[in-house]
Amino acid sequence: MSVHTVFDSPIGLLTAVANDDGLAAVYMAEHKRRPGGETFGPLVPAAASPVLAATREQLGEYFAGQRREFSIPLAPAGNPFQHRVWDALRLIPYGELRTYGELAEMLGDRSMAQAVGSANGRNPISIIVPCHRVVGADCSLVGYAGGLDRKQFLLELEIPSRTHTEALF
Repeated sequence: MSVHTVFDSPIGLLTAVANDDGLAAVYMAEHKRRPGGETFGPLVPAAASPVLAATREQLGEYFAGQRREFSIPLAPAGNPFQHRVWDALRLIPYGELRTYGELAEMLGDRSMAQAVGSANGRNPISIIVPCHRVVGADCSLVGYAGGLDRKQFLLELEIPSRTHTEALF
């Protein structure tokens, strides 16, 4: 059974959804491809679910600059290819960037960059599965379901002393 909670963050309200297997989603307000709230299950306080409580706590630490990796069991719904892409996203270190082509190359075929971009855009676990660390081939900020202003915020949080393009070199 799924349950969800909503909490504030520096990038606005976040909705975290958990099921029996772990964290299923973290959605931002105005998130593209966000399903209807009825699919989230009942609204509960974060403390009502160990996964939701850990999600809220660890995201708070991340935004405070005290956490670089997350230790929450993940249970996103997706097809096998999407899961491969989301697993690859989790390998991008904090404060580093990759292009869609580089991510496709990590998966074994650089020509899959568009498919990787599509799977990246369907990542239901924002921030924790760091799709914000992927940029366009020309190092531009493109394609973020939470909006490019939030992507820029997250990158500046992780790389405060450099612009996003400098982090590639």
